[in-house]
Parts: sequence; C-alpha cells; structure tokens
Amino acid sequence: MIAVHFGAGNIGLGFIGLLLSESGYDVKFVDVNEERVALINERGEYKVTLANEAGEDFVVKGVSAINGRDEEQVAKAIAEADIVTTAVGVGALPYLAGSIAKGIELRLQAGAKPIPFIACENAIGGSTMLKGHVLGKLSPELRERAESVASFPDAAVDRIVPLQQHEDPLQVTVEPFCEWVIDRSALPADFPTMQHVKYVDKLGPYIERKLFTVNTGHCSAAYLGYLQGYETIQEAMQDEGITAVLGEVLGETGQVLVRTHGFDEAEHGRYVEIIMDRFRNPYLTDEVVRVGRSPIRKLSANDRLVRPLLLAYELGIDTPGLIKAIAAALSFNFAEDAEAVEVQHGLTENGIGKTITHYTGIGEEHPLHPAIVRQYETLHQRQEA
Repeated sequence: MIAVHFGAGNIGLGFIGLLLSESGYDVKFVDVNEERVALINERGEYKVTLANEAGEDFVVKGVSAINGRDEEQVAKAIAEADIVTTAVGVGALPYLAGSIAKGIELRLQAGAKPIPFIACENAIGGSTMLKGHVLGKLSPELRERAESVASFPDAAVDRIVPLQQHEDPLQVTVEPFCEWVIDRSALPADFPTMQHVKYVDKLGPYIERKLFTVNTGHCSAAYLGYLQGYETIQEAMQDEGITAVLGEVLGETGQVLVRTHGFDEAEHGRYVEIIMDRFRNPYLTDEVVRVGRSPIRKLSANDRLVRPLLLAYELGIDTPGLIKAIAAALSFNFAEDAEAVEVQHGLTENGIGKTITHYTGIGEEHPLHPAIVRQYETLHQRQEA
C-alpha cells in the first residue's frame, strides 16, 4: 500500500508518517525543501525518538520523497496512492490544490478506486477546506465525477512535537501520546482500518475537545510562562500560580465541552489531567516562544481562546481564567514573531480597547470587553510594580 503525505516536517515525520508506516504503508513525502527531499531519497528511512525515560527509537523504513514543485510527479504519485494526507498548516493547503486536482484527474482517467484525502491540520474542518481548494481547480464536469475517486474525511490530530535539537535533520523527537481521530462516515467503503486511529461518526466534538483543551491549554501556559520569564513550557508548569490559572482555563473550557457536546464530566476531567501531565513531561523541551507564536491567529474569533470564551458567555459560565489567558496573549511581546510585533504596535498606536476589538472581534459594547481591558491593565500594573 502507498501513502502520499504532504509535508516532511516534524509532524509529518514524527506523527503521520510514522503511523502510516506502522499501518503497512510505504510513505512518499511531498515537500518543497530540496535538501530534505534528497536526504529522504538517499536514506530511505529516518528515526523517531519518544520523549520518555526509555528514549525509545523507531526507524521508519520504505520512505521516499518528491519535490512539491514538480506537479506532474506529485499527481502521478497521487494517481497510484491508497491514501493522501497533509501536515503543512492550513495556510498552505491552497498551494497543494493544483497537484491534487491533477492527481484526481489521473485517477478518473484510469478508473481508479476511491481513496481518502485527509488534512491532518490544527483546524476545524481541515479536509473540508482542502476539498474546497481542490474542487476549485477542477472543471465543472470533473468536479461532479471527483467524488467517485476522492473523499475528504475531516480529522483531529494531537501530538506534541517540540523544537528539535538533533544533528540529524531527519531525526524527530515526539511525546509518547498521540491521537488521530477520523470521521468514518466520509471514508470510502471497505477502507482498511489503520493502527492508532480512532474512528467516529461525529468528529466535531472531538475537534473542539482537542482545540479547547490541548491547544487552549498549551498556548495559555506559553503566554503566562513568557510573562514570568520562563523559557520552556516545562519550566512554566512548575509554577503553581501558572498551573492554578491553567486549571481555571481548562475548567471553563471543560464546562463548555460537557454542556455543548455531552462529554461525561468525570471522563473529561481525567482527559484534562492527562493533558496537564503531557505539558509537564520532563523529557520534552518545548519553548514558550514556539508554542506562543502567531498570537493573531490564536486570538481570532474562531480559535482556541476567544471561541470558548464566547461560548462560555452564551452558556452563562464565568471565565476569569480565559480572560487572564487572553490578556497574557495580548502581552506576548516577542520581537522575533511578526504577529507579536504587529499586536504590540497596535497596542501602542490604538490602545488596548481598540486592539482587543480588532483582533478578537469582541466589540466595546460586549460585557466581556471591559473585563479583558481590566485584566490586561492589572497584569501590566503588576509587571511595572
């Protein structure tokens, strides 16, 4: 069996590529990094190390790579594949659409069997987004026929892959925990079951559970840790003040998830404890500036901080923790992150009130707006004291 995977970065190698290989696929990576492509083809294997006491190593064999700029070769690989996956970031999905569309066209010409195209991205409905980009590259006639050879099941993925510090550019260290959840209702009939994958009929609750727990918690720890001068998430998680706020944050998002999706409260509480332990993992070195990067995206209305805040407000749930996390995110003043620089410039030029509205979409008339302003001002008064 053949898998084509877009993105030979740390997630692609250390998570999706590894799991595909363990399910019996020969993985063909597609990437625009020519050196990485050449190295994968030269070796035909790479190493994944687990961040635990044993430091277990897995060697992923039978891999190859294609330059993503070579659309013809990529399309040909897709025409012969049994599954196509991505881990490139949502913003890069439009750039894959042309070669995927050509691959689908080749599959139609050959009368090939249907296969899934699964976007393993940190977003709600990533595969649905990819489908929209791909169909836009096909003629109306081919668009109608595309569903006979291509399905786009949405998925939720979760594995912490920290900043790498290996001499070997292909070696990846990952945490032991991983979760890959796929919407089975959109898979082709008789598609073989993959190892380490959970199949569900309704994916939305699992995507929001991951987004509002792992992503919300991770970035909250990063922003709170940055303000205290910590370099890593692991250092920040040793601070009782930070873990107390994090407990508030995940308690609030947990209430939202339980009341919105019907998760069992006790079971979700155990899930939160697992997440907190993952953040504490002493065998990971996860820099707060890496986790906190791109604060504009993280502060947007439909992302990990503001979306659960607004849902909690609608449900009548108090949100002191989420408000503290948002105030900390607005204070992320890391000069090497373009989005952080932009936010700080906005604060200087327009003040905190207008900046909140601009990036979160929460207007000054909303009851949550003054609460965020007060928390931001309190936070900075403490820092100046």
